[in-house]
Amino acid sequence: MRIWRIDFNLIQILIIFGSQPNNFMAVKQCLIYCRCGGENVSESLHGQLTSLIKKFNTDVIELHDLCAYSVNEKEVLKSISEKYHKKTIIACYPRAVKHMLIQGGIDIGNYNFISFKELNPEQIEKMLKNELTLPEGMADYQIFKNSLDVPAWFPVIDHTRCTYCGKCSKFCLFGVYKFSKGSLEVVNPLSCKNFCPACGRTCPANAIIFPRLAEKSVLAGAEPGEIKINIEEQSLFNQLNERNRNRKSIFRQGVVQLAEEERKKALAEFKKMQFKKE
Repeated sequence: MRIWRIDFNLIQILIIFGSQPNNFMAVKQCLIYCRCGGENVSESLHGQLTSLIKKFNTDVIELHDLCAYSVNEKEVLKSISEKYHKKTIIACYPRAVKHMLIQGGIDIGNYNFISFKELNPEQIEKMLKNELTLPEGMADYQIFKNSLDVPAWFPVIDHTRCTYCGKCSKFCLFGVYKFSKGSLEVVNPLSCKNFCPACGRTCPANAIIFPRLAEKSVLAGAEPGEIKINIEEQSLFNQLNERNRNRKSIFRQGVVQLAEEERKKALAEFKKMQFKKE
């Protein structure tokens, strides 16, 4: 009798946990693919990425696009975060995506980030197989299209780098930022002028990111480079330090000049639009 009782209890346990997949069963996970509405993904690359993603036996959510959902219909991103324990986002630069989600009030715990700006489709496929150990098969593929009817072009603040100097806010013409001492927020993201990253170029800390910027640069979300110096190289570095400062000064002048040109162009286009409305 005792043996039968143990078996019966085991069956009960299996039935209970079999109806609750998050307990002792395979952990739910999904792939989120950002179908960028900017110029980050060519049609050719998009075709390659969607083809390889569909080969994995997992839930796939194709978002049109992540930038739009982070400022419009945030509840969709929050519901995905709650539904799945593990989330992997295939999008532009991880630094851009992480801080964009944080800025949108999304908890980025249990998120993995894969960059189609840094990796080619073959490398992405290897990551999905080897690091995430996704099984091959047929994906449950869903496509979500955001209802936003304007371009989701806006700045994202990397608060791990921001020094709260306020230069970006003072340079902006469109009231995108709210700045006070020790505080900087993007309060009107959709007021930003499309294709104008001028304010970000004025940031001395590389803390402003424009995720839709087609450049492969820090301003688009790439990790800022760090100079690593060996002790043996220290004296040589000191000798070259002044020369480097001069070069940086010339480069910085060029960046500021570019920012001024972008700012003037954005203002001219804004005035033209206002004139048409009148």
